[in-house]
Amino acid sequence: MNVIKKLWMLALLVAVPTAALANSEVHLDKAPVNLQDQASLQRGAKLFTSRCLACHSASYMRYNRLRDLGFVEADIKKELSLPEDVKLGSTMQAAMDSNSAKLAFGVAPPDLSVISRSRSPDWIYTYLRTFYVDSSRPSGWNNTTFPNVGMPFALSDLQGSQALEVEKHGEHDIKKLVMQTPGTMNQAEYDKTVGDLVNYLVYMGEPAKLVRSQIGWWVLAFLSLLLVLVYALKREIWKDIH
Repeated sequence: MNVIKKLWMLALLVAVPTAALANSEVHLDKAPVNLQDQASLQRGAKLFTSRCLACHSASYMRYNRLRDLGFVEADIKKELSLPEDVKLGSTMQAAMDSNSAKLAFGVAPPDLSVISRSRSPDWIYTYLRTFYVDSSRPSGWNNTTFPNVGMPFALSDLQGSQALEVEKHGEHDIKKLVMQTPGTMNQAEYDKTVGDLVNYLVYMGEPAKLVRSQIGWWVLAFLSLLLVLVYALKREIWKDIH
């Protein structure tokens, strides 16, 4: 009897933190990921190289792989405004070295090559839209999706400055982000821009997926044709038997 009681107590101890964690989860908005939208992928690549590569690297991605997105290799530097010393066969390295970044932010910014696989696209999409001004933070910014994040808001000029408002409803606090200072884009334009960036990050996490999808359609077409031929052969072989 004591053993059963102890097992029940252990189950409760495990269940309570799990329930608390589930209740604290942030609602994630659906990211508009479409790897067949080449224009979106190109816009996302341009935004990534102009904003994200200042601090983050993508050491598993080479510039010349952008040919998969419709970029002409001769124009990649021009389209992405790359420095002249950058070679198209090189990997995407951050403009700021890791030691300087660690001194500036307290920790070296993570490599973003596979960020869409370690974090979900929905998480990234929500995260980039939930920054708010917080004077208590070293960077002056905080985030409701990633509380106390060390990253400054690199897209603040596009979205603008949001403030966090907390409304009490009984025992629950409802957090709401309110725009204080508008950016150069309205909310719909900014959401679309972030969607393009997330779309590119998903592509970068697995560039071969585009090629694999194209091959998949050819394989399905071949198997469909083979099915017709095999069925015709079967009828030819069995027609005299029946």
